[in-house]
Amino acid sequence: MNIEEFRDYCLAKPGTSEEAPFGPDVLVLKVMDKIFALTGIDTFDYINLKCEPKYAIQLREEYEGAIRPGYHMNKKLWNSVDTNGHVPDKKIKHLINHSYELVVSKLPKKVKEELSKFSGV
Repeated sequence: MNIEEFRDYCLAKPGTSEEAPFGPDVLVLKVMDKIFALTGIDTFDYINLKCEPKYAIQLREEYEGAIRPGYHMNKKLWNSVDTNGHVPDKKIKHLINHSYELVVSKLPKKVKEELSKFSGV
């Protein structure tokens, strides 16, 4: 997966927007203004994705070295997922979906209703 594929995949999700609040070299993807993914723009080496804590540990064991505690993130809730081919693209897409769905599940009811108006979520 390259950064264009990653970006397009994320932006296709309902209610998703992109920003660069941490500077021009970090792409941040948000659903309804809540971060679910971020990565380096110039160096697309890994993606930080939110993850359910028990699943995060399981992934780190299964993909030792390729999935690690989230760099500069809450280590319990975020993983850094390598994009160098050690984690298959299909799995990366699954983890993007997991992160997106996890964030959506924590949105306030009113925001979820707003999201569902244009997304069918």
